[in-house]
Amino acid sequence: MRTKIIGQQFDEERALYHSQHADVTDCIFAGPADGESVLKESRDITVSRCDFSLRYPLWHVEGFSLTDSKMDELTRAAIWYSHHGKITDSSLHGIKAVRECSDIAVTDSDIVSEEFGWKSSGISLKNTKITSAYLFLDSRDIRLDHVHMTGKYSFQYVDGLEIDDSELDTKDAFWHSKNVTVRNSIVKGEYLGWFSDGLTLINCKISGTQPLCYCKNLTLINCEMEGCDLSFEYSDVDADVQGHIDSVKNPKSGRIVADSVGEIVTEDPVMECTGEVILRKQKEIA
Repeated sequence: MRTKIIGQQFDEERALYHSQHADVTDCIFAGPADGESVLKESRDITVSRCDFSLRYPLWHVEGFSLTDSKMDELTRAAIWYSHHGKITDSSLHGIKAVRECSDIAVTDSDIVSEEFGWKSSGISLKNTKITSAYLFLDSRDIRLDHVHMTGKYSFQYVDGLEIDDSELDTKDAFWHSKNVTVRNSIVKGEYLGWFSDGLTLINCKISGTQPLCYCKNLTLINCEMEGCDLSFEYSDVDADVQGHIDSVKNPKSGRIVADSVGEIVTEDPVMECTGEVILRKQKEIA
């Protein structure tokens, strides 16, 4: 038997603590008591058409779904230490919304949350818009599909990330990341991908200053680079670029193939640099 909780308002501390096999529908979590942790330690719960305005509502939860619900900016640190969840048609607008969680699928949702998804695994975003300065710090096995992301220091120290058909408007993305593949996406950033290992970009449009430096096992397949100067410095790279690169500086090893390069900078290397720049149309090695 499942417990039904319908059309109520809760604001006390741990109001529905350790709820089990429960369906929570059309409820409001807000009020003068300003209580925390309303659904902490719950098991097998569904939450639908609910509004949240209290801190720490879903901590240590095992098995949950959140559908057509709203968490406002006062819903700080909403989902921590929780596992096996689905979030659909919902908005998460509180800081630090997800941390140290696993196996959570987010679909058709809107997220505005600084420091989203830290130290988590098995998180997926699909058909979702997200704004987050530090997105998925030190997380693993992450998947983004048709996501519009705005941020700054995204995907730092991630290990195992796949991104498809998305738009990333970021800054220092993928720093120190491992095993990342980005397909059919727009990637805007400054100092993109520095110190990464195993970053692969396929059919992507890349823009921004000084991208892809100090990389290991870097691969670009059928990509475009716009406004990219001083690219690939000290990187081990295999790149196939369609069109023009503003400038390339001291690639450590490998080869960069492009239609044209504005400038090839070879000055003052601090290590041996043997990378080749090959101009496709002229079929010359520069």
